[in-house]
Amino acid sequence: MDYKDKVRSFTDLADSIAWDTCHKIYILMDKSQTDQMRGYGYETLHTSTEMSSKEMADTIQKWFEQSCSLRFISAVASSSEGDKFSDIVGQFEIEMEDEDEED
Repeated sequence: MDYKDKVRSFTDLADSIAWDTCHKIYILMDKSQTDQMRGYGYETLHTSTEMSSKEMADTIQKWFEQSCSLRFISAVASSSEGDKFSDIVGQFEIEMEDEDEED
């Protein structure tokens, strides 16, 4: 399963998505996580009432392509034991294309 399919499997159940406009991309699995990200000041945040799961997955792909080399995608869910993080794409897991390469 490539990362796009994995992202889609999470956005199908997500409450929202958030991006820090640099490299941190989150799929927020419940309203508590969405509210927490708003509290942290994340302005680039879209909820499942604003976008379909496919639109959220497509948006994450765009954010990922625009992110710096430290980029990652994590899903976060609330649990009785605290926040539960699931790595979808870890830092440096997918190499950025070399923009200096000639065709």
